[in-house]
Amino acid sequence: MKLSTKIRYGVRAVFDLAYHCAGSTGQVKDIAERQNISPRYLEQIFHKLKKAGIVKSERGPKGGYTLSKNPVNITIGDIYRATEGSFSLVTCKKPSYHCKNIEDCVAQPVWDMISKDIEKIFDSITIAKLCEIAESLKIPREIEKKYMYFI
Repeated sequence: MKLSTKIRYGVRAVFDLAYHCAGSTGQVKDIAERQNISPRYLEQIFHKLKKAGIVKSERGPKGGYTLSKNPVNITIGDIYRATEGSFSLVTCKKPSYHCKNIEDCVAQPVWDMISKDIEKIFDSITIAKLCEIAESLKIPREIEKKYMYFI
C-alpha cells in the first residue's frame, strides 16, 4: 500500500495547525512554507478537509484555517477518509467496477480483513499524539505571533 501526497500532506497540514498555530488561525502560505508544500496544492487539500469538517476557514486579512475539533478527536483515519475516501485496498466491490469473479474470489475476504485492520490503525493515531511525538523530538514550535497595537 502506498500513501498519496494528499493524505501525507493532509496529515502534515492538520498537524501544523495543531502544533504551530495552537488554536489560532493558520494561513496557507505559512503552513506551506513550514511543511514544504505547494500553497496551491495545500489549498486543494484544505478544501477536502473543510468539506469533511476537520478544519474551518475564516476570511479576511487575518483569515486562514483552524481546526474544527480538538486534536484529540482528529485521527489520521479521519484525514485519510477526507482526502482519499475508502480504505479498501481493491476496487473489486465498487459499483463502477464490474469484476466477474467477485462471487467466488477467495482473496476478497483477505483484502477486506487487511483494509479493516489498516483503518483501525489509522483511527488509533490522533493529531494530539503527533504533537506529543513532535515535542519528544524537540521540534520547535512556531506559534503564530499576534500583533498588538497600542495607541
